[in-house]
Amino acid sequence: MDLISWQFLGGDLLSPISTIMLIVVAGFTSMISAAFGAGGGLMLLVIMASMLPMSVVIPVHGLVQLGSNANRFLFTFKHIDGAMFMYFSLGGVIGALVASTIVTSIPLELMKIVVAAFVLYLLWGVTPKLRETSKLWRVLAGLWTTFISMFVGASGPLVGSCLYVNNYNKLKFTATFSSCMTVQHTLKAILYGAVGFAFWQWLPLVMLMILSGALGTWLGLKLLHRISSDKFKKIFRLVLTVLSLQLAWQGIMAFSI
Repeated sequence: MDLISWQFLGGDLLSPISTIMLIVVAGFTSMISAAFGAGGGLMLLVIMASMLPMSVVIPVHGLVQLGSNANRFLFTFKHIDGAMFMYFSLGGVIGALVASTIVTSIPLELMKIVVAAFVLYLLWGVTPKLRETSKLWRVLAGLWTTFISMFVGASGPLVGSCLYVNNYNKLKFTATFSSCMTVQHTLKAILYGAVGFAFWQWLPLVMLMILSGALGTWLGLKLLHRISSDKFKKIFRLVLTVLSLQLAWQGIMAFSI
């Protein structure tokens, strides 16, 4: 592939090696999310942030994650918690509308620390009194996580933590998580498109990353069927804890510079 073709994929910001790495990593992180419920999106964000400016990372990452989660949504459709999906989507629309009014004025580093703290609390702290049967909890989960997603990008651990308290089995968790994330990333794409981000410049790379993610999703779901529910929950909790600590560390280090 010649230089012009590589620039078509990654513009002037990515080398050929970096471009190939992002395509491969998209597949690997989709496999992680499909097999363990969540975590792949944050992993991909951290890697992308080391190669591209955050002004590009958040909208492009969101578009890739839209494709990845839509794949899992279709593969696991029959296991979705319909009520959670409906109320989460309602809250998500409200959260996106609120975010649209302040999208350029929120400090990214502070939001990383807030998200990490909230995830760790839900995983290891006192279980919230609002249970899975509460419509209010579901709407607030959609509103809060969608709002945060517009500025941080990696809302997967946050959404996963909100669903974790519902004590779903592994397939129902993966299906509901993917459906909620599909809605959230769709709203993000609409918002960033409305404020003028040029998605078309990144579509070739995004499409290849989504195709790689589809393969990763297929492999991850095969692995999911081989993991016991207890082991799944333990691995999921560990993965989210490590990624949340990493996210908090990024925010703290940015403030210390």
